[in-house]
Amino acid sequence: MKRFPGLVLIAILAAGVPATAHAAEGGKPCPDPVAAARCTDGQLADGTPYTFAKPGRWNGAVLVDLDFAAGGLASPLTASLLQRGYAVGGTTRTITGWNIAGAIDNQAAALGRFEAAFGRARYAIAEGRSMGGMVAAGVAQVYPGRFAAAIPMCGGLGGAVGQWNQKLDTVFTLKTLLFRDSALPVTGIPADVPGTQQQWLAAMRAAQATAAGKARIALAAAIGQVPGWGLAPDGTPTPVPDGRDADGVEQGMFLALAGGPLPYLGQAVSSRRAIEQLAGGNPSWNTGVDYARQLASAAPEQRNAVRRLYSRAGLDLRADLARLAAEPRVAAEPAAVAYLQRGIVFTGDLRIPVLTVNGTGDQISTVAQQQSYGALVREAGHASLLRQTYVRTAGHCTYTTGEQQAAVDRMLTRLRTGHWPDTAPATLNRLAAEVDGTSGRYLSYLPPHFNRRYPAGTPG
Repeated sequence: MKRFPGLVLIAILAAGVPATAHAAEGGKPCPDPVAAARCTDGQLADGTPYTFAKPGRWNGAVLVDLDFAAGGLASPLTASLLQRGYAVGGTTRTITGWNIAGAIDNQAAALGRFEAAFGRARYAIAEGRSMGGMVAAGVAQVYPGRFAAAIPMCGGLGGAVGQWNQKLDTVFTLKTLLFRDSALPVTGIPADVPGTQQQWLAAMRAAQATAAGKARIALAAAIGQVPGWGLAPDGTPTPVPDGRDADGVEQGMFLALAGGPLPYLGQAVSSRRAIEQLAGGNPSWNTGVDYARQLASAAPEQRNAVRRLYSRAGLDLRADLARLAAEPRVAAEPAAVAYLQRGIVFTGDLRIPVLTVNGTGDQISTVAQQQSYGALVREAGHASLLRQTYVRTAGHCTYTTGEQQAAVDRMLTRLRTGHWPDTAPATLNRLAAEVDGTSGRYLSYLPPHFNRRYPAGTPG
């Protein structure tokens, strides 16, 4: 379902601030560590906090981020952006949560607050990470008349419906093949979210200690397009597994699912609970899904790991795929699907330039979702407005300041000239290194086909 923006005046008035309010003051001195800038803050009509900082020598660009008001003034990226002349700010997700439509509207309302305090921005850029990346891409689709560009970083660009169908595939496979007789929930997450998370993670650790468990963990991760690379339990990076090393790839899958500071399964439990509460039920389904076909389209190194680990464990892969095919499926509740649809369904209908950034080892916003977004844009005939970039990093949104600054600077050049500058990995790596000495992690990358593109079927 495509959403349509209101007029600029409507967005400002909806924020509860006249268009000329506070223009004379130009904000107030910012607190440390950005005391040289001018700030404005407050609450939007729904109670969402917002904060903006504008440098003394402003380049006319303002970045609007879903999560900025939750500590953004203290981030190294903010210091870097202000030093280069960008105004920066935004909201928080505390009120909206998984109300994506509300979060998208809030970015336009927050921009109105910034411009009421500091004057019209020449270039308003929606940007953000994680859910903020999804919201930034939503802003590009819904508010092209208010914003000049968007930079979604590590965003779930398969859209909420597709993203949560993908997560259902992984959890359903684990439950069916490893934990069928347990009380571990796939949907209908109970109120004790921390307890449920710990139960899932403990069960995964026990499964990882057996050859059969490793084989089936690898199968579930391959079906769900989970990366074969993760962070250590203490959050430190691990080496990129050799694609020929079945044990290394499976260990990476396990770490993505159940290791690091933000394990896939932990977020799959907590966010699904939040979504189900807001949506009034389960918005995900796997009726009609062929998991053998999804395995066949998995990355070659993951298919290889599954085959070798199944052979080593003495398991029959075809029999397990048949078990998956025979298992009663999960049907979605139509009203809950409609709730996620109202948030945002990406259509590819771009009117402003968008530059995406995604980690190849991101376990939350899986990199395959970028393929879905790019395909939709091409099919809609707007490929010239999109550039997609990739960073070789494990974990969710684990970019350096320089890597993020490089993407922002490339977008500003695009807006100033009307033409895309070079966004090749070598150029982005050079720009990142100039900021903080970051070694080259941008790389040429072709994401796998996203298995659960939406819309591409009917909920069962």
